[in-house]
Amino acid sequence: MDASSDERCRDWDPRSAEVQIDQIRAYDHMRETCPVACSDYLGWSFFRHADILQILTDHETFSNVVSRHPSVPNGMDPPQHTVYRRMIDPYFTQERVEAFEPECRRIAGDLLKALRDAPSFEVMACLAEPYAVRIQCGFLGWPASLHEPLLQWVRKNREATLARDTDAMAAIALEFDGHIRSQLELREEAGSAAPDDITTSLVRQTVDGKRLDHGEIVSILRNWTVGELGTIAACVGIIVHFLVENPGAQTQLRLDRSGLSAAIEEILRIHGPLISSRRTVLRPVVIGGRRMGAGERMTVIWASANRDARVFEAADQYCPERDQTPNLLYGAGIHICPGAALARMQLRVMIDELLSTIGPFSLLKGAEPWRAVYPASGFAAVFLRTDY
Repeated sequence: MDASSDERCRDWDPRSAEVQIDQIRAYDHMRETCPVACSDYLGWSFFRHADILQILTDHETFSNVVSRHPSVPNGMDPPQHTVYRRMIDPYFTQERVEAFEPECRRIAGDLLKALRDAPSFEVMACLAEPYAVRIQCGFLGWPASLHEPLLQWVRKNREATLARDTDAMAAIALEFDGHIRSQLELREEAGSAAPDDITTSLVRQTVDGKRLDHGEIVSILRNWTVGELGTIAACVGIIVHFLVENPGAQTQLRLDRSGLSAAIEEILRIHGPLISSRRTVLRPVVIGGRRMGAGERMTVIWASANRDARVFEAADQYCPERDQTPNLLYGAGIHICPGAALARMQLRVMIDELLSTIGPFSLLKGAEPWRAVYPASGFAAVFLRTDY
């Protein structure tokens, strides 16, 4: 089919109840029946691995500048992106990741000890979200006093996004920026006595001989933090739910942790923690027989690409030994996630500590998991029963 968006083609409704009941299943269906689809809400959506990989790796045709608000460096294209990305990458070296691992393990351990004797608990509120907030504050050098405000912020942001309440979303964004700016101001005032942490380093960071201004730092930290809080929490929920649904895999990992990293990568391939991201067409292009013009909106559906049987044999089956090279969990091209190694460590540590601290777990009888709805992935709630 060759169609232009000028014809206002309408192939699907991403917000329909049918899609939201089970996003992953719905995207599987779209990938096989309408792999390049148009909607009012998302513009052009792409479901096949090959099409998405083409978009991710061709930044000269597909732009990351998708908002009128600055986004450093996620919402930039070269050459501007190149400069800022070169500055950011050293904050996520393997050395930094390894140095932070003991703190992640302590945080996970503290949360799990509080749940160890509970006959049941809800994973997202009691474990996944607090873990995401605490490790992010720990990584950036933010105080424990921000834990609860950030948890509340995550929940308010999710509610406003689901309601598409633009006024509330704008107010919530300003609230988050206020938390960051207060940390920057504290470090500016402390001068040489400021704590030796990543946030202080950013305050003193230069790009092309010029110090970053607070707006740029806020944008960087907003990107890091919002992505971290939502995605890490979603990952923990998805992994725990998978281990509940697949007790054989849970038992195997309890007996042998050597395959834990590969297992996590495979679980998150099957059920992606990030549903989509946006792009803008820079010049006319045809993908999958559909013609797009310059300026049109695009949405790549990550959660579909990694389940494409053209790339992954028996794509809906759990095969932790499979080659993960084509896995787009952390993206591809110049915008590949700079914090991939950090995220992998944080997830491995949490699941390792969970399996060590909490006995075999299953779903709490009569309490079905609550699925997240677009733009979130995973689960809003997973209720566990622990078996001793």
